[in-house]
Amino acid sequence: MPEGKIIKALSGFYYVLDGDQVIQCRGRGIFRKNKVTPLVGDDVVYQADNDKEGYLLEIKKRVNELVRPPISNVDQAVLVFSAKEPNFSTSLLDRFLVLVEANDIKPIICITKMDLAGEDREGEIRRYAEDYRQIGYHVYLTSTKNGSGTEEIIPHFQDSITVFAGQSGVGKSSLLNAISPGLELKTARISAHLGRGKHTTRHVELIHAGGGLIADTPGFSSLEFTGIEAEDLGYTFLEIAEKSAACKFRGCLHVKEPDCAVKKAVENGEIASYRYDHYVEFLSEIKDRKPRY
Repeated sequence: MPEGKIIKALSGFYYVLDGDQVIQCRGRGIFRKNKVTPLVGDDVVYQADNDKEGYLLEIKKRVNELVRPPISNVDQAVLVFSAKEPNFSTSLLDRFLVLVEANDIKPIICITKMDLAGEDREGEIRRYAEDYRQIGYHVYLTSTKNGSGTEEIIPHFQDSITVFAGQSGVGKSSLLNAISPGLELKTARISAHLGRGKHTTRHVELIHAGGGLIADTPGFSSLEFTGIEAEDLGYTFLEIAEKSAACKFRGCLHVKEPDCAVKKAVENGEIASYRYDHYVEFLSEIKDRKPRY
């Protein structure tokens, strides 16, 4: 049986990419019966009635799955922030990083508009960028004047499924054009969708760009930690996860416990204090969350 990847889902039809051709498929009733919804990004087995139409028979095991946007098997998320208008925020970046790490998605951090930051702010952002590189993240700084810095990001897109996430006005459309100049006609559309209100519903689509597939949809329209438990939060802060192995108590939450290796690392400057502060803030948010029944 032929296999492919769902690149678009619309009005009960699933568009399956198999090599260079796209087959319009319907889902079998078995999916509804088992309460399984095929998602964009799913690797599937299908049966072709002809070279344009067919039926989905099987959904392969997913690596990950997002609710908003509804997409599966995402390899990486480009987290786009601007140096200015809107101003760069480590708190918002850390919130995005938690959500990405919790879903086993590789984050790539891109800070745009560096030429507009001003000398003092530019130096501060470069120091932050170095902090995140020390943790192990890819961080890229780009300029609006000539698009400098974007060329370093392009190799990441090869053979990957990528979602973009970030606030409105951070320069996602410019970044997309730099990745794939042929996207120019679609960019305004994509950009509008990336910054749209979270209550609008719209289909998700994977488009070819940079040698891979990019989701034409906003990434992580919900920034709440609904699926993350208190004891799992530390694993989404990579440097905290690394140090926690040396904590005296198993299951240490790194707040009030004695002989905590994470708190010692913060005191010694091995973990940035603002990262630890965000961890404590997010932990409190998770603990205060209302239970869902």
